[in-house]
Amino acid sequence: MTGHWIGASKAHGRIVATGEAYPHTCGRTVAAEDTVSGRPVRLEPRNCAACAPEKHLRSHPSTPDIRRPEPMHSNETMCEVALAAAARGWHVFPLRPDDKRPAFPNHPADACTQQDPRCRAGHVGWEDRATTDADRIRRGWAETPYGVGIACGPSGLLVIDLDALKVGQDTPPAWAGKGVDHGGIVFDDLCRRAGQPFPFDTYAVMTGRGGTHLYFWQPSTGPALRNTSGERGNGLGWLIDTRAHGGYVVAAGCTVAGLPYTVDREDTPVADLPGWLAERLAPAPLPEQRPVVVDLPGGRAGAYVDAAITRQLAYLRQAAEGERNHALYVSAVALGQLAAGGALTAEQAADLLEAAALSIGLTRFETLRTIRSGLAAGARRPRTVAA
Repeated sequence: MTGHWIGASKAHGRIVATGEAYPHTCGRTVAAEDTVSGRPVRLEPRNCAACAPEKHLRSHPSTPDIRRPEPMHSNETMCEVALAAAARGWHVFPLRPDDKRPAFPNHPADACTQQDPRCRAGHVGWEDRATTDADRIRRGWAETPYGVGIACGPSGLLVIDLDALKVGQDTPPAWAGKGVDHGGIVFDDLCRRAGQPFPFDTYAVMTGRGGTHLYFWQPSTGPALRNTSGERGNGLGWLIDTRAHGGYVVAAGCTVAGLPYTVDREDTPVADLPGWLAERLAPAPLPEQRPVVVDLPGGRAGAYVDAAITRQLAYLRQAAEGERNHALYVSAVALGQLAAGGALTAEQAADLLEAAALSIGLTRFETLRTIRSGLAAGARRPRTVAA
């Protein structure tokens, strides 16, 4: 009998003779009976011998590459990527060409000068700018081949980002000496310890540097899920991040640093996030909020300030999903003006805003940053209240 490639044969479910060119095994699943763990294993590009030459070229850029380079994306191509994502109900926004960073706004909230037309009434970040409107998308991508970012929160997505180990990256003691070089291995171990199957059967994107994005629909009930990073907080583990409210991912069809993001399996729909993962990723309940007491002057002035505070906090609490951070900024500017005019202290304004923001699901980190930015902007235009 002619010799055969054992690994490739198991991955392809047929005899792959040694006389054949070694085929790509990335994206293939090895059956449970052929693995040491007794569980099916989906092979990543790092496991694929056929991908090795490409990996070598990325690691050794001085090696001559006689292959024809990929052409730069045209505006039309990237617009089609954005429209295809929007057709799925995913909210998109422009990224800098061949980059992960948002194209707009080109400044953080605390450096907003309100010169950007979208920021005239207060800072508007990339999440609030994300859209599914086809006309807006066509206008946005009409002249420049921007990359396409998918805002996970407004899109109802939670994306599990399984990273490949980077050159020079430290390995935690718990994983030292085990040869772990991909978040997929860490995630498989997490699933095994939880007594749950690895959730293969969902829409997945292969990143340019060998990572994997697993897309899931967020639960329709329960607390809003936020981003996690590695093992911190309620994160899933080393080399694993998640992107949800407040996070975004690069869409398939884009490139970053010249490396493409590609769909793993075109015909696989997005699956619901498994319940055990939703429970694991649920943010810790907020501590009981202490009431904020503000000493107001009597008479007409006090009544005016009280009404202004009540109005701004009500505006913030009623803000729709995807608009809450912007509403917080607007409210912070308004109360910052009153604080600068002496109607209340900046500390009192910050405490009122923080309590309201946390009660509607904003995280403490983004809340404090936005409040600080809004109060500073309001302080530049003080409002005094007549006695």
